Amino acid sequence: MCNFVRDEGGRYHTPPGGVEEQRILDEADRILRSRYRRGRVLRNPVDAREMFRLRMAELKHEVFAVLFLDARHRVIAYEELFRGTIDGASVHPREVARRALETNAAAVVFAHNHPSGNPEPSEVDKSLTKRLRGALGLIEVRVLDHIVVGAEGAVSFAERGLL
Repeated sequence: MCNFVRDEGGRYHTPPGGVEEQRILDEADRILRSRYRRGRVLRNPVDAREMFRLRMAELKHEVFAVLFLDARHRVIAYEELFRGTIDGASVHPREVARRALETNAAAVVFAHNHPSGNPEPSEVDKSLTKRLRGALGLIEVRVLDHIVVGAEGAVSFAERGLL
């Protein structure tokens, strides 16, 4: 049980009897989904990094997700395309390209998590990003970033100059 709630003014206080943790998590998920709903503009790598970190940091299996964006970097869709095990997920560039075409995306942001907790990109991550950029470049879809998420934080390829 958690012992705080936020009132209408945005202030936290302790209610009589406390609040169930699940209610807080459900509300956080609702807020997160509204922040990255269709039409919302993605302004910078920090926005993407935070969104993916909140969604993926605690997962016990690897997930590869894509944020599909229009030409103005407005969100079209967020999709978890591939799910793996504790140490990897098979990602198929053909499927990523197919979904980019189906959503009519002009740009994408990739993300995947490292269940180990360490967000440092591996050589496999770098190689995959290069393959995906090549495949999507053929259909004129720009790769804006690839975020690697771990319990210890999140790393942006764009901020690191890896794209």
